[in-house]
Amino acid sequence: MGKVVMYSSVSADGFIADENDQPGPLFDWLTSGDVPLDDSGALKVSQQSYDYTRQYWDQIGVTIVGRHVFDLTDGWDGKPPSGIDHVVVVTHRPAPEGWNPEAPFHFVDGVKAAVTKAQELAGDRVVEVAAGDVGGQVLAAGLVDEVRMDVVPAVFGSGKRCFGSVNAQHLLENPDVVQGDRVLHLRYQVRR
Repeated sequence: MGKVVMYSSVSADGFIADENDQPGPLFDWLTSGDVPLDDSGALKVSQQSYDYTRQYWDQIGVTIVGRHVFDLTDGWDGKPPSGIDHVVVVTHRPAPEGWNPEAPFHFVDGVKAAVTKAQELAGDRVVEVAAGDVGGQVLAAGLVDEVRMDVVPAVFGSGKRCFGSVNAQHLLENPDVVQGDRVLHLRYQVRR
């Protein structure tokens, strides 16, 4: 089985979006460089960010998101983002009415079921868990192997917390650190 990685771009004070679900400058680093990150040409980063991010993105087989993110993105119109094979949506509700049943999206109830389904689909590839409430729940359940954060030099003051409403202490190992342009890439192994 592939490892489970909680991931997000995050403000210096630990927020993944403002109170209105807007990421503000959190993704500016994805368009501030001169090295194309994907085939679209829309994403251009520094060489350091490319070396760090591209290698990680190529390992992802499945992404787990909550229903809130799914609804905010309109389910990416049925096509998983960034070339990912499948998306597992944690929700208590069924797929939206009229949803294409052939789309590689899987709707499950609960984070443990989501991780089980995602690992089944991903095989030995990485299962990525979006930060926020669902990511925090997966961490609290002891199912996260690694935490990756792209920390940007911005302070939100309030908003959607990176680890959601997790209120218990979780220890991480020392970080691997890569300095990009307007971003600090951090990778922590979760201490067991």
